[in-house]
Amino acid sequence: MKHASIIKNMTLEEKVSLLSGHDVWHTKAVERLGIRRLLMTDGPHGLRKHAENTVEVGIHESVPATCFPPAVNLASSWDETLVADVARHIAAEAKAEGVDIVLGPGINIKRHPYNGRNFEYFSEDPFLTGQLASAFVNAMQNEGVGTSLKHYAANNQETKRMVIDTIVDERTLRELYLKGFEMVVKQARPWTIMCSYNRVNGAYMSENPYMLDDILRKDWGYDGVVVTDWGAINDRVSGLKATLDLEMPSSKGINDQAVADAIRAGRLDEQVLDQAVDRLLGLIGQAGAKVDHPAYDRDAHHAFARKAAADTFVLLKNEDHILPLDTNRKIAIIGDFAKAPRYQGSGSSQINPTHLDTLSDLVKTEYPDLDVIFARGYDVNQTKADERLMTEAVETARQADVVIVLAGLTDVTEAEGFDRDTLSLSPGHDLLIERLTAVHQQVVVVLSNGAPVAMPWLEKVKGVLECYLGGQAQAGALLDVLFGHVNPSGKLAETFPKAVEDVPSHAFFPGHPRQVVYQEGLYVGYRYFCTAEVRPLFPFGHGLSYTQFGYHDLKVFRQDKNVKVTLVVSNDGERAGKEVVQLYVAKTDPVAYQPAKALKAWRKIHLEPGERQTVSFVLGQDAFAYYDVETSCFEIEDGQYDIQIGRSADDIVFASPIQMSGTHAPKPGPVSYLDIKQGFAPTDEDFERLYGKRVPRPEKRRPYTRMSTLMDVNKTLIGKLIIRKIKHEMRKRIDSSKREVESKMIRELLSNLPLKTLTSFAGVSNHQVDGLIHVLNHRYGKAFKSFRRQKKTP
Repeated sequence: MKHASIIKNMTLEEKVSLLSGHDVWHTKAVERLGIRRLLMTDGPHGLRKHAENTVEVGIHESVPATCFPPAVNLASSWDETLVADVARHIAAEAKAEGVDIVLGPGINIKRHPYNGRNFEYFSEDPFLTGQLASAFVNAMQNEGVGTSLKHYAANNQETKRMVIDTIVDERTLRELYLKGFEMVVKQARPWTIMCSYNRVNGAYMSENPYMLDDILRKDWGYDGVVVTDWGAINDRVSGLKATLDLEMPSSKGINDQAVADAIRAGRLDEQVLDQAVDRLLGLIGQAGAKVDHPAYDRDAHHAFARKAAADTFVLLKNEDHILPLDTNRKIAIIGDFAKAPRYQGSGSSQINPTHLDTLSDLVKTEYPDLDVIFARGYDVNQTKADERLMTEAVETARQADVVIVLAGLTDVTEAEGFDRDTLSLSPGHDLLIERLTAVHQQVVVVLSNGAPVAMPWLEKVKGVLECYLGGQAQAGALLDVLFGHVNPSGKLAETFPKAVEDVPSHAFFPGHPRQVVYQEGLYVGYRYFCTAEVRPLFPFGHGLSYTQFGYHDLKVFRQDKNVKVTLVVSNDGERAGKEVVQLYVAKTDPVAYQPAKALKAWRKIHLEPGERQTVSFVLGQDAFAYYDVETSCFEIEDGQYDIQIGRSADDIVFASPIQMSGTHAPKPGPVSYLDIKQGFAPTDEDFERLYGKRVPRPEKRRPYTRMSTLMDVNKTLIGKLIIRKIKHEMRKRIDSSKREVESKMIRELLSNLPLKTLTSFAGVSNHQVDGLIHVLNHRYGKAFKSFRRQKKTP
């Protein structure tokens, strides 16, 4: 241990105290030994630091901070330098506010487009995710601010996220859901890793020795701190045994006492506690002494946020070069987002922006001579279409040469805490676009949303610009792209399906109330669409430009044990622009079941008109490897591979074969996973072959336990009383300006909330929780004993 001398001088109570929060955001201090507390805040794309002396949890109760583009945008930039720059700006704000650790980035794989929190994650692809997240973590931590890589692991839905058991086979786990985490751990050494609420293959992540100790620490060599997601602890003693270090937030001493009692009773080795304390002391040492830092330049940060956002927008369609816009034409801007922009997602990542640009104001300021007219078209605060506003929008559009429609998803249809139930835009948005295209042929749709959406009107519009959620300076960035001051260079980091039924995980999403089976295996995103030859609405990696790029002279050759790839890219248009050159590896005639291709490298380059540049890649052995469950390591299948160079996963320009020597002979995969071009219907039997054993039956609702949800007990009298009490407490804390959104989040939260959390949300003690559970299970004698223990507790 690195801090043995300090630990030797600590009492048992002091050691135990270090491993749980002082309050919601601080760790505990040991003043006697000069051990200071740390301050953590939410904020993958900006700081959400709780303001002093406030109880509420709404957006206006956090200190102002720059709201940068979230992960869904940053991933679409395919730009590691940009991601690092964003991280450095956030670090500067963190230091100015005295924040030691920023709780991010989130890197869960986008298994299904319905996930309500997809806006906070990077991609459906683990390689793209791992590279970009490594850039973020390295940049922030080089500035002296820690990160918390989250949510480890297989946390890919909001529905029942606190109690769901994710059943996933080992190969899929290693290649998809853990690969990004492995890359960041090895490339960037995050100061902390946050475990998720859910279970993985039967064990809660907060006490999962296989996931925390065997894989994270022993396989990957991680020696940093593992912290719970807020309230994710199940059994504190079991968590310590599994090498979980820090419980957040405060358990009000309850779990501290449980740990101390376990050590005194011999149920927990004190050496296990000491190792966790040693890791936490290391974290405090990394954070360094508490010092004052100068304030950051808010205007400069806002200007950078605008530049960053513009580089993340994806031009999906641009028929007849309708974009960039001609300032001499009369333009109609339709949509309530012009005055009330959707620029970030709702939930724990929500930022109180230092400044918020709106398109309606900014276009008048920056283009005072532009002939522009506006109409709302819909009300962002309503969940139904407004016929009067739609009629007004149609009449406004008739007067213009070009119509820009601002549409997408409102907060009430997409947020942390609940999953979506449709690919459609928010109510009224699709209908509005249909009405506008019926009277006008020059329509451009600008989307603000955190995940893929359906576009039934696609063939009727001239252009589509995907802005996702561009942060507080999104409006300015949008003007820069619309009028050609910035050439769009974003590429999709996820597949847009034509229909949700085309998504292979849809048949298994969100699963049983207690269990979700990842029966689709490796077939997530483009790995499925390319293998099954199902045409998506827009493929992974797609994105247009205002210029044209040519690809020339591909060369593939060996360089020692590596494979070197070179090609020449030219800008054949009249504008400067950036291109993302994508490299995929495909196994020819595989024995093991393999997706058709996988992204293994990319380069983003800037070219002036007429400029040519040589792009080089070096592929190591890992670019050709798959995880073999027999050998428990990554292996290479012998035979031919294709090196594919493309503009997207579907638009492959070059393909060149190369032979690779195998390291292990694989066994054939299950039949229903091999040839899926005629349809993919994985059988339960074939999945169990992948899984290696029978899938356990989901837990029954009764008997009730501490992990039973409030929805489980809502039909009982006690359950109804508990829910009424919690609703009353939470309504006192929510932001009145977003009442409908946060009310929906509360409803969904209540359906997912385990009974154990009553200690946090309703001021109920552990003994009282146990007593209530015994009453629910009609064990009145045990209930009486639990309530008596409560009376005896001082």
